[in-house]
Amino acid sequence: VNQSRVGSDTVNAIINCHLLTGRIGRAGMGPFSITGQPNAMGGREVGGLANQLACHMDLENAAHRALVQAFWQAPRMAARPGLKAVELFDAVAAGRIKALWIMATNPVDSLPDADKVRRALEQCDTVVVSDVTAATDTAQCADILLPAAAWGEKDGTVTNSERCISRQRAFQAPPGGARPDWRIICDVAARMGWGAHFAYDGPAAIFREYAALSAYGNADGARAFDIGALAALSDDDYAALEPLRWPLPASGARHARAFADKRFFTPSRRARFIAPAATCAPTAAPAPDDKRAWPYVLNTGRVRDQWHMMTRTGLSPRLSQHLAEPFVEIHPQDALKEGIGHAGLVAIDSPHGEVVVRALITPGQRPGALFVPMHWSDQFASHARIDSLVAAVTDPVSGQPDSKRTRVRVRAFAADWYGFVLTRYKPPRTSLPEGYWALARTRGGWRIEAAGKGTLDEAAAWARLLVQGDSKAGEAGEADAVQSFRDDGARQWRLAAFDGARLRGLAFLAAQPVAVSRQWAAGWLARDAIDAADCRRLLAGRAGRDRPDP
Repeated sequence: VNQSRVGSDTVNAIINCHLLTGRIGRAGMGPFSITGQPNAMGGREVGGLANQLACHMDLENAAHRALVQAFWQAPRMAARPGLKAVELFDAVAAGRIKALWIMATNPVDSLPDADKVRRALEQCDTVVVSDVTAATDTAQCADILLPAAAWGEKDGTVTNSERCISRQRAFQAPPGGARPDWRIICDVAARMGWGAHFAYDGPAAIFREYAALSAYGNADGARAFDIGALAALSDDDYAALEPLRWPLPASGARHARAFADKRFFTPSRRARFIAPAATCAPTAAPAPDDKRAWPYVLNTGRVRDQWHMMTRTGLSPRLSQHLAEPFVEIHPQDALKEGIGHAGLVAIDSPHGEVVVRALITPGQRPGALFVPMHWSDQFASHARIDSLVAAVTDPVSGQPDSKRTRVRVRAFAADWYGFVLTRYKPPRTSLPEGYWALARTRGGWRIEAAGKGTLDEAAAWARLLVQGDSKAGEAGEADAVQSFRDDGARQWRLAAFDGARLRGLAFLAAQPVAVSRQWAAGWLARDAIDAADCRRLLAGRAGRDRPDP
């Protein structure tokens, strides 16, 4: 029900059914949000949405605004919700927002109509990005990059969907000048002259203030979120905090199960139904519904081993081993109709953009439906930012993009040659072919899937330079020795380059998608030395008689 233009109505209908049948506040029952992000509940708790104040207070509630303003002694308070994500980047594109600070997210890849988001950032006067890496598509648009601490380098709390607050403890120091987010915000505030209002000495001090705000003006228990019992925690107590579930009011009245007493947090203390709208008018024109022009429905989502835009997981050889390049799942009937062969490349386009991905033909996908994972960015593939196809149609209440049903068309991507390359050194993107490439980490180096236009000789010249030449800007030098194999009849070409007895790189080129065991070939990069027989097996692309071929 998530990522839908009618998501709010759908969720309200589900909750209404639970209310009507008495399935709220009872063991094993009730609606339960399974979010796509860890600490999503924690983000809402602290007011991380455009229509919220901290501690689950409502920005449009005048009484809540007055409480927060009094607690923080704020001279001014916003009286209406801010811009949700899609609206915000529309405002940037229109020039209404001149400066933007982006923290721990990658909207150039994750928001709908992603190419429009990129263009908006490129024209924005000042873009600040805080992240753990500069290797993101959003960071490429930044005027100022602030190095942030990663999750294992910072200290704080997280909250899961069952309201359980847990401590997160750093297990290593941040590298270089990286700092945790709270420290970055405080330091910037101090440079802007507001240091007295951001004079925190650590996460414990921030948590104490946060707990105190949750209890402020809540003596009658009218607000659900109340952790006032933790407002006086010492630094040592905070450091040793065990997981606990809110509410934790200072009065000591606690309930392990929310709503078990059938009292709800409304003025009457009774639950209220919210009637879904009879029709849902999206906030932007819907995607084209002409099935003849756009006959397929595209769904996006996750795969098992990658996380968001692969800024962390994409660096792991083990996680990249399972699915090493972007793909589209397509039903065999649809593949046959569109002339798409096994392991061929597919171009998918909508009115907003185009991607090129590998075909994964499977009866597990419904006819007329496609699935492409969301993870691949320009850092790991040439044309795979799938949200560049998705229209910026949103739920009118939540602002959540409708990312699960984009109308698209597909066609076989025409290539004259295909390649699979292994290299010990990460190639710069400028050295990769224009047609198609996908980059993945492997043990001992990197693997590249490639395809393009031109002759096999032209492709071989590219692959030779990548594998044999100086592919690490002067640090690696040229290979000591090269062996190659060419079969003009089968239109195949293979090359192995060596540093001494150690494999430096390997390239397979063919007029058809390359048929070679990727894991078997990649395993040779991790070896310290190989002999002449091993080299012959490599160039043959097979393990040999009585040898396992993973």
